Amino acid sequence: MGALAALALKLSPYFFVKSPQKWRIRRVRDGARHARPPWRALQSPVYIRKKVAANKKEKTQKLNNKTMNKYIAYCRKSTDEKEKQVLSIESQIEELKEFATKEKLRIVCFLTESRTAKSLGRPVFEEVIQKIERGEANAILSWHPDRLARNSVDGGKIVYLLDTGKLLDLKFPTFWFDNTPQGKFMLSIAFGQSKYYVDNLSENVKRGNRQKLRKGILPNKAPYGYLNEPRLRTIEVDPVKSKIVKKAFELFAKGESSIADISRFFQKFGITRYNGKMLHLDTVKRLLSNKFYIGIINFGGETYEGTHKLFLPPELFGKVQKILEVREHPKNKKHNFTFLGLARCAECGCAITAEVKHKCYPKTRGNVDYIYYRCTKKKTDCSQNYLREELVEQQLRAIVAKSSLPASWAQLWLERLDKEETGEKENDETKISKFSSTIQEIDQKLDRLLEGYLDQIVDPQIYQQKKNELVELKIKLKEKMASISKNGSEWLGLMREFIEVAADAAKIARAKHNGEELSFFAKKVGSDYSLNNRRLFCVYKQGFAALAAGAGAASAIPNDSKNPFLWTLYEKIRTEFQR
Repeated sequence: MGALAALALKLSPYFFVKSPQKWRIRRVRDGARHARPPWRALQSPVYIRKKVAANKKEKTQKLNNKTMNKYIAYCRKSTDEKEKQVLSIESQIEELKEFATKEKLRIVCFLTESRTAKSLGRPVFEEVIQKIERGEANAILSWHPDRLARNSVDGGKIVYLLDTGKLLDLKFPTFWFDNTPQGKFMLSIAFGQSKYYVDNLSENVKRGNRQKLRKGILPNKAPYGYLNEPRLRTIEVDPVKSKIVKKAFELFAKGESSIADISRFFQKFGITRYNGKMLHLDTVKRLLSNKFYIGIINFGGETYEGTHKLFLPPELFGKVQKILEVREHPKNKKHNFTFLGLARCAECGCAITAEVKHKCYPKTRGNVDYIYYRCTKKKTDCSQNYLREELVEQQLRAIVAKSSLPASWAQLWLERLDKEETGEKENDETKISKFSSTIQEIDQKLDRLLEGYLDQIVDPQIYQQKKNELVELKIKLKEKMASISKNGSEWLGLMREFIEVAADAAKIARAKHNGEELSFFAKKVGSDYSLNNRRLFCVYKQGFAALAAGAGAASAIPNDSKNPFLWTLYEKIRTEFQR
């Protein structure tokens, strides 16, 4: 009966098929059953069991790959980035450890560095690349793709290692990556965004620097003696370190201190490097020659006018520059000759050198050293003879004494100068007004020069050259205006300084055992010293020539305020300084 029923069912065009959901009727023609449609096959229990097994196998394989991959944890922080924009290295390490534990990643080593990624030459990153190429690791774990590269070359290295198969995987807690064409495409976009961020940040910083320079503010760290004001974004005078820097300039201006002495002076008063050691000699030299201290900003090869307050007199800065210029090419000296470099040979124009001669007096003084000055005779064999140092000093004292001014005369001249200074104040306003109009003309020239540069009429090199010249001229005019406002007319200050120096000349000439001071003072009185036939000659400077010419009469005429010679000489010297 069962066989007959089965036969009848088989011969029937319809037969029932049992399904997990319900009984279905399938129509069969010619004794063959149609295959299931595709959408019916997906609901088959066999297919479902196979799919579950395949998914389980894939997850197991991925887990094994994670365990087999050897990851290098790379952490980086740029030295020029803000703290709030990127996690610190310590925070990155902790985050990567937690992520590795969660994802069951095998970390071979942690490599960290504090270098910017916008330029090439990161040693730790190169070490990561070398380890991957040698096969010591085949995967990288980092916080974000911008930690690996912010330039096209380093980003290209990562993508190339992925293409060659030496780098199998990249993991980021804040970025998805899969080693597929789509994943590499997204990684390239991330590298491009990182490079765009750096380039855009650079342009924004340059724009901000240009705006600061227009306002006369240095867009950089303030030099020693100044401090950066973070709230106002300006540079202010440091009330403590400014006094130390000014004292250092004063010490160096005396001509007795070396660069190393100034560096030790700074260390003594707390101006040092970050590690507490002395400042480098080059740093001290740059500090002493930095025009920022007189209101000039040099930035990017251009000169700008600074608006910061000055605590250093321009005259003091000028003295320091002259000393630095003289010491630019120092010579090794075995002996400290007092008057060396003061005079030249009048016959051939060569320099006057000095040498020591030793002589022995066995019965009286023993070994005695004598210092002689003579011509170097490098150009020709001139006929000038030796001259003892004592005779040079004696003649130099006579020159200084001849250009001295009696103390009573100096007092009368200073009183007369004070009265004239009162009358000069009226002329000062006229001069200041003239300087102001000149400065306005310079500003107009600068504007026209800038317009020509922007219209590409003026060459960039010519633009910078002319701009620097005009800015320096403007600064000099402002310094003159400030000098007139503070000290009166320029000639009054020079005349006053001359009277004070001439009054001290007699004291210097009379003093004993002051050879170095005498040599220094002789350079104030005269210049172009020459030696001819064992006699010392000089060209007296402004004002001192008149004093030297009337030295005999001045010593014979009594100190009377109504003496006509006294005031005739005063008028003559005043005329020289007023020119």
